Amino acid sequence: MGKFDELLSFDVAALSNKLRAKEISPVEVTNAYLDRIDKFDEKLLAYITVTPQVAREAAHKAESEIAGGHWRGPFHGVPVALKDLCYTKGILTTGGSKILDEFVPDFDCTVWARLRDAGAVLLGKLNLHEFASGATNTNPHWGTCRNPYNLERVPGGSSGGSAVAIVAGMAAATIGTDTGGSIRIPAAFCGCVGLKQTWSRVSRYGVIPLSDSLDHAGPITRSVRDAALMLQVIAGHDPNDSTSSREPVPDYTAAFERDAKGMRVGIIKQLSAGTSDEVAHSFNEAVRQLKAIGAEVDEVSMPTTDTASTIATNIMWAEAYEYHEKWMRTRPDDYGPDVRRMLEAGMHAPAINYVRSQRARVRSLAEALNALDKFDVLIAPTAGIAAPRIDVGGRALMPNGHPVNMVSEVLRFTAPFNVTGLPALAIPTGLAPDGLPVSMQIIGRPFDESTVFQVAAAYEQARGPIPAPKLA
Repeated sequence: MGKFDELLSFDVAALSNKLRAKEISPVEVTNAYLDRIDKFDEKLLAYITVTPQVAREAAHKAESEIAGGHWRGPFHGVPVALKDLCYTKGILTTGGSKILDEFVPDFDCTVWARLRDAGAVLLGKLNLHEFASGATNTNPHWGTCRNPYNLERVPGGSSGGSAVAIVAGMAAATIGTDTGGSIRIPAAFCGCVGLKQTWSRVSRYGVIPLSDSLDHAGPITRSVRDAALMLQVIAGHDPNDSTSSREPVPDYTAAFERDAKGMRVGIIKQLSAGTSDEVAHSFNEAVRQLKAIGAEVDEVSMPTTDTASTIATNIMWAEAYEYHEKWMRTRPDDYGPDVRRMLEAGMHAPAINYVRSQRARVRSLAEALNALDKFDVLIAPTAGIAAPRIDVGGRALMPNGHPVNMVSEVLRFTAPFNVTGLPALAIPTGLAPDGLPVSMQIIGRPFDESTVFQVAAAYEQARGPIPAPKLA
């Protein structure tokens, strides 16, 4: 293993310890990541914008501060990257679209401002499905992002670049966004950890919206501990975001001092059926491992999950069109075909669908909270399939060449927890026989990310490492 490869092998928790101890420097770590991006991103297309000068300046500053004994915390000197929905002052922020191909904000979004103030180093801005409006990350404007485990497969979306950068060793941690599953889907398809925390736990100020009442911005990382460390930095009330919660932020690292013995885990009946054989086998093995480490596992029925994807899309289309209404009147041809169709659906959707869908969210949340009265966490597959193929027309295909319905095979599993706003963490359960990652999600009570981390970390340790992709 070369020096650069060794530097890239550390998760944030390990890297932070070495940086604080001055065993390695932020400058050499940053250069290792920039070298990796130069080497592999031409074929993976995880980045829209790389910021080497910004990164090196921040790395030198971090090195000087740490050497002087001014350590800011676990992200000091750690190279990160942001989904290109996140405003960054003086840096191109495209939303993955032609509409904003020259847009340079004059302020930072709160998520990045908090990471910046914690000493993080910005490597650049990450590829996504245009305006976060799809699950494949096939982007007609900035290029189709590729899955590191198989370049002919989708990485998932909309935060595909955020997951690819993690798994390909092109960032130590990343930020994605999740409206119907857009953090968890790419985490599942690419084999990393993705957290959609409780809605309102993290400010969305300065993050280009898809659907205001469903959107989340959160971590995509290598490990459960890294997700907890990142949430610790970005969580908390923001006066610039009136929807951000004032709920106190606990010490998430305390969750790692506890195991899963005696934890009550509920398998969601409606979401454990209808998956591929590979997903079902891996999920059942994860259940076996949870039982082996002392968790008490049983089944729970949540019928409203069957309608959650319809509820989510009704809300999403209407709220997305409200944001895009001006551009749809003046620049409709500048959208990709699939995103334009979604926005047109929002334009023509009856208001009654939106009102009834918002009302249905209350019933879904009540049902989920009732289930969580009996269990500490709930579990389900993150997606019903492994990553499908990329078709030249931008659709996703199964290995037999049949087009896959991404709503039924993916959104069905993730959207229920955008509808309810509950925290949900995607964690790999292994690789399918064809070498593609598969995943489960762990769901908790509102603002109880700590228990989600506790169960996820115990499972992660029992599962062991996932083989990395072989990038030539």
